[in-house]
Amino acid sequence: MASPPQPYAVELEGLSRTYRSGRGRELRAVDGLSLAIEPGEMYGLLGPNGAGKTSTVKILMTVLLPTAGRARVLGHDVVTDTQEVRRRTGVILGGDAGLYARLSARDNLFLFADLYGIPYREQRRIVPELLEKVGLTGKERARVETFSRGMKQRLHIARGLLHDPEVVILDEPSNGIDPVGARELRELVKETVRAGRTVLMTTHYMFEADELCDRVAVLCGGRKIAEGTPESLKKQTDGRAVLSLDVAGAQESHLELIRRVEGVHSTTMTADGARQSITVQSDTSGDVTQAVLGRLADVTVLQVSKRAPTLEDAYVSLVSGASA
Repeated sequence: MASPPQPYAVELEGLSRTYRSGRGRELRAVDGLSLAIEPGEMYGLLGPNGAGKTSTVKILMTVLLPTAGRARVLGHDVVTDTQEVRRRTGVILGGDAGLYARLSARDNLFLFADLYGIPYREQRRIVPELLEKVGLTGKERARVETFSRGMKQRLHIARGLLHDPEVVILDEPSNGIDPVGARELRELVKETVRAGRTVLMTTHYMFEADELCDRVAVLCGGRKIAEGTPESLKKQTDGRAVLSLDVAGAQESHLELIRRVEGVHSTTMTADGARQSITVQSDTSGDVTQAVLGRLADVTVLQVSKRAPTLEDAYVSLVSGASA
């Protein structure tokens, strides 16, 4: 007799979440979202602020009820089987929330182990092991209020793994962490996946999703607008070239002029003080460099370079198209 099929690690079917504003208007934060994550998979949720990532994660954390649709973790419904979902899920947030600043790292973990109902004999084995795994050996008796943001994030990971969950949810894990700490954190995430766990991660950092994730979904306006491997999404920009310009004095009006250049698909600009970075995606059938520079005649151009499209370029193209 054939064994029953293994349930998905995470499964969403037509998931929706609606809020009511103070004026009685409805805001649909999640709008009919469906996806299925395989056991042992590293899956990324990408999207701009307000795309529905946080509401989706909160539903899976069982702290927010869906308005419509269903969400399951390892076959257990987040509404009707809340305790089993919590038992099998580890949640790793960022910042100070969820940690007791005046307690030591060690005491924080013992406290949460008590709340998880882990026997004390098991706690004495697990807590030192986790502190070593996340690189906090030697700091275990220091108060959390003395920790850097990166150290707090390491402790968050240890806390999330205390009860040996099968599914781990990471919400913006490297937000605000310095580059060295973020790199070390990514290695911890890889180790978590190698241990056989399923990881669902939200992030704004496209290079992080590209490095870590087996598959990603791009959300916009509460809906899924794309899904696939990072490589498959990057292939959506096949036939395109990317022109990057560092300038000073550019305005939105300059972007409007660039968008009118024949062959240009999308143009974005970010500012860093008095300097701006402009990214232009265009057809590879023609070089738009001179035409673009012509639209920036009254702007100081500091640097111009061409490169192959990245996951971030694919993401920008998808979100820009969905928002248009």
